[in-house]
Amino acid sequence: MSVVVLGVDPGLNCTGVGFVRAWPGKVEYIHHAVIRTNSKDTLPHRLGVICSNLGDLIDEYKPEVSSVEDFFHSVNPKSAMLLGQTRGAIIATLLSRELPVYEYTALQVKKSVVGYGKAEKSQVKKMVEVLLGINMGKVPLDATDALACGICLALNITGRRF
Repeated sequence: MSVVVLGVDPGLNCTGVGFVRAWPGKVEYIHHAVIRTNSKDTLPHRLGVICSNLGDLIDEYKPEVSSVEDFFHSVNPKSAMLLGQTRGAIIATLLSRELPVYEYTALQVKKSVVGYGKAEKSQVKKMVEVLLGINMGKVPLDATDALACGICLALNITGRRF
């Protein structure tokens, strides 16, 4: 039996979204997207854009579980606050769609996908390509990070490596 997993890499300017289907021992690419907001718009409007677009993608691809990348530190307090508000809006959207939400730090995602918690984003992208059997080309790293977050949850759900 397979499960559709949604991974989200939150960002106020650019939120990555990735959908994968997972079985024990196998993961398959479904879709990815990047939700961009206009920095000239108000914070509430930008959060609304993210939530509305995310809701549309959930309606289209019908995931059964979701994972959101968490952060554990930020040098800039204002950036941390904005990211926290963005994550909160995303999590509220997921919960409003009755999706279970799992949270993983970037270190946890990298360790599960690459095998090394301090891997570079380019290494994460390469392993996402290998695990999904596709070439991501010039896809923004936000999207490949979101797919990696989904793969991390898929690994935890199935309890097996792919």
